[in-house]
Amino acid sequence: MDEQLSMLFVMIELGGIFAPIAFILFHTLRQVIFIPPMIVCIAGGILFGVTLGTIYSIIGLTINCLFFYFVIKKMPKTHRKLSLLKKRWFGEYRNLTVGQVTVLRLIPFIHYHLLNFCLLEKRQGLKDYLKYATITNIPLAFFYTIFGQFISQFSPTMMIVILFALCILVYILREKITIIKWKEFFKEAHQKS
Repeated sequence: MDEQLSMLFVMIELGGIFAPIAFILFHTLRQVIFIPPMIVCIAGGILFGVTLGTIYSIIGLTINCLFFYFVIKKMPKTHRKLSLLKKRWFGEYRNLTVGQVTVLRLIPFIHYHLLNFCLLEKRQGLKDYLKYATITNIPLAFFYTIFGQFISQFSPTMMIVILFALCILVYILREKITIIKWKEFFKEAHQKS
């Protein structure tokens, strides 16, 4: 992974005026080479500074979400896998709120596209999905662009405290009502007896 990031730095430095475009494209293509979005956001802060790095990261992450929106509909196996993963992690009838997705994006080991999938299930239309995907990407880009260098210097205890605080925030921002359709509720009751 260090080689890929070194390649990114060289490409950006040689790119000149095309460097922001190359960075945004790298953000979009990073999923193919399995680089977490946080690392690319940190690199954006180093290369372009806080303001431009955050802006370019938001654009790259939003294009990534747009790409996911169109591709997931053409991949039914992946759609089913993400649906099963969502049910396993969050429960069958639990829908994540936009606030929860925003906070969960800050936790490094939460699957980025699983959160995109949760947004897609909640907001079916392209306009709503893209709006909320952009909103949830802003704290991710901002946090990791600014604080990325400092996070690596945190002690393990501090990291556990931060993760615990984020988990509490996810719980507080949860959806307070669960709606189960009549047929689904009685289908489960019928299967149990």
